[in-house]
Amino acid sequence: MTSHDRPTTDAFAESPPAAAAHPDSSADPAAGAGTPGVAADGKTVTEAALFEAFGGVRGMVETVLPGLLFVTIFTVNKDLHVSAIAALAVSLVLAAVRLVRKDTVKHAFGGVFGVAFGVVFAMMTGNAKDFYLPGMLYTLGLAVAYIVTTVAGVPLIGLILGPVFKENLSWRTRNPGRKKAYAKASWAWGLILFAKCAILFPLYWWADTAQLGWVLIALKIPPFLLAVYLTWVFLAKAPAPIDVFAEMEAEEKAEQEAKERAKRGLAVDGPAQGAVPEAADAGVRGRSQDGPRHRR
Repeated sequence: MTSHDRPTTDAFAESPPAAAAHPDSSADPAAGAGTPGVAADGKTVTEAALFEAFGGVRGMVETVLPGLLFVTIFTVNKDLHVSAIAALAVSLVLAAVRLVRKDTVKHAFGGVFGVAFGVVFAMMTGNAKDFYLPGMLYTLGLAVAYIVTTVAGVPLIGLILGPVFKENLSWRTRNPGRKKAYAKASWAWGLILFAKCAILFPLYWWADTAQLGWVLIALKIPPFLLAVYLTWVFLAKAPAPIDVFAEMEAEEKAEQEAKERAKRGLAVDGPAQGAVPEAADAGVRGRSQDGPRHRR
């Protein structure tokens, strides 16, 4: 395996492992594609892995709730400080709940940092609309990253999901069909996020805080679900991932078996090889005893 195929430590490694292909799947990526049961199982595994990788229902709630609370309170009393503190407080509570329950905290902490940046920025400028600006800039940057990495031949969605499917970066050189699927998915994510930015940034300049906030809340989940759905469609039709972890385990097992065979071979050959010098010594001693008798 190349160094890119080796397992890496990644946040998504905490997700439940998705069923991966047999190591020989790179030789025949379409193996099993004609079997309805195998295809259905692959789609189910892909769906479960995507659902978990992107946070599931709970992750979506944690993403939406702080912003929803902010815009609701601000719509009622127009108080920036109360709205911002309430949004930050609920983010911290959600993260604390995950910590207490010992759940994966990456989604909750991502929400905390996002809300915190928005609160600080809005407090510094005194403009309530600036609460949303860091998140909007992040969305724009993410859209650019999806497009640029895809054009560069290393689609971002593949870098994100590779560890989830236990394939790491093996799809780059060993699974061209899967690389194409990741490229299509990254294009989808990039274009969807660009479309979202095309709606939000004009509203940032022309709409008031409440209008911007409600539109942003409305655009939180649908574009995300569309991008996840398209990713599922592309990956469900792609060749199965190559499980590089299973390959490494197989290599280690083969090396261990080879060492054990070598040890057994030495144990068997050792006495036989040692018998030769003993026989030679016996022959020498025999000849030395016969020598004097011949001389006599």
